Amino acid sequence: MQVFGRRAAHCWLALFIVFLAASSAFAQTREDGSSLQIITDSGCYEFTVELALTPAQRQVGLMNRQHLDDRAGMLFRFDQVRPVTMWMRNTLIPLDMIFIRSDGEIAHIHQNARPLDESVISSREPVAYVLEVNGGKTAELGVKPGHRVSHPLIAQ
Repeated sequence: MQVFGRRAAHCWLALFIVFLAASSAFAQTREDGSSLQIITDSGCYEFTVELALTPAQRQVGLMNRQHLDDRAGMLFRFDQVRPVTMWMRNTLIPLDMIFIRSDGEIAHIHQNARPLDESVISSREPVAYVLEVNGGKTAELGVKPGHRVSHPLIAQ
């Protein structure tokens, strides 16, 4: 009976760990894959974005990715409005970096940041968010400073 008790305890522990992992995965999928819109003079463009909300998530960003879907990106939220600097360390794909003011207005765009380049890329002014999308995407869609970004995290 004691052997059965240990096995049962191990089973319950394993089930508990699986439950925690599943809960964590569910929470992660709710955080990732949210809808974001870029509103320009010529239209509204929908993207699916992952969120980088913590210092650890912001530090990793899109590093080591081989591919980013056409209408995908990563939205970085900073804890306070401030000048922001980014770089492309360990980033394997070219990116456009869209620096966004706290009200959702685009302040600056750095187009086609070079993969693996450790040069500092500046927001040029205090911002609250940065959106990274595939390199060349902002030119393709005609996105410019003064256009707007809409997402539940961004106060409008």
